[in-house]
Amino acid sequence: MRLSKPRITPLPESEWNDEQKQIGKPLKDQYGFVFNVLATLMRNMPLLTRWNKFAGHIMGTSSLAPRLREMAIMRVGLQTNCEYEWGQHVLMSASAGLNADDHARIQAGPEAEGWNEVEQAVLLITDELIKDTMISDANWSLASKHLSEQQITDLIFTIGNYNMLAMALNSIGVQREKGVPGFNG
Repeated sequence: MRLSKPRITPLPESEWNDEQKQIGKPLKDQYGFVFNVLATLMRNMPLLTRWNKFAGHIMGTSSLAPRLREMAIMRVGLQTNCEYEWGQHVLMSASAGLNADDHARIQAGPEAEGWNEVEQAVLLITDELIKDTMISDANWSLASKHLSEQQITDLIFTIGNYNMLAMALNSIGVQREKGVPGFNG
């Protein structure tokens, strides 16, 4: 973790209003707790409410296959040195079909052996957008062989959302929950 303690602490559950309890309930029911990112953003409800709708599309209604989405998110976490993001999505990626070998290859990058062409394109595009904020013609062409315009647009917005989120997580100092792995497991 880049910061050893948060600059903004998660809002304690004892201080949650009805709207915050409604946001937290499904997570508490599913995981037994509310993620630190959400409890922290509960300190800015106008932001959380609007961002949560957008993030809901990324995680739930995006046209991008979950495996490709998780690969992009994890690569963003790695490229932005956001251990919180990486760790959360190490856990979340299992339901998208990723395993420890995939995680190691995501860390190794788009040139690692074993990626198919669309997976390699997703990683190349992720790196390119983080570095240059634009997809080159070559990578656009590569992605276009496998992804529709809607899927490419969803990929761009997924990478952008998680890049922005990494900035917030790193700057605020949101800490990993117990049991959430870091870059080295």
